[in-house]
Amino acid sequence: MDLIKKNRILEDYKINIKLKLSALWTSLVVCYIYGDFFSLFVPGAIEDMIAKVTPIGETTPTIILAFAISMAIPAMMISLSLLLKPNINRWLNIIVGSLYTIIMVLTMINPTPWTIYYMFLGVIEIALSLLIIRYALKWPKQEA
Repeated sequence: MDLIKKNRILEDYKINIKLKLSALWTSLVVCYIYGDFFSLFVPGAIEDMIAKVTPIGETTPTIILAFAISMAIPAMMISLSLLLKPNINRWLNIIVGSLYTIIMVLTMINPTPWTIYYMFLGVIEIALSLLIIRYALKWPKQEA
């Protein structure tokens, strides 16, 4: 047994930027899903769904399609962040990350006591989308 203790540091691996971005998009999508799920517990939410009322007006097939598209884009970014070439990947993450940061800020206007959970998740979602933008902006360079 070695009587002299050696200073040891925990092993760490360099994680590829594509994996980082994909992980951040995954976390973001999970927060979106939980936010939507918890919204069902807000008094009147189920009744509004039955009455075909959404936060932006009457429920129509087009509104539901718009909601589906708005949720599909971040979900697709999980895979696209891994699959796309660096240049398009970088710009797509900057653009989509910025768009969803703005959307989240706008959805947090006019909080109520029943939406405190949404504010909590919203702060996390904004932080995650800002990290996506930051990582994409600082995409590592290599010699050509």
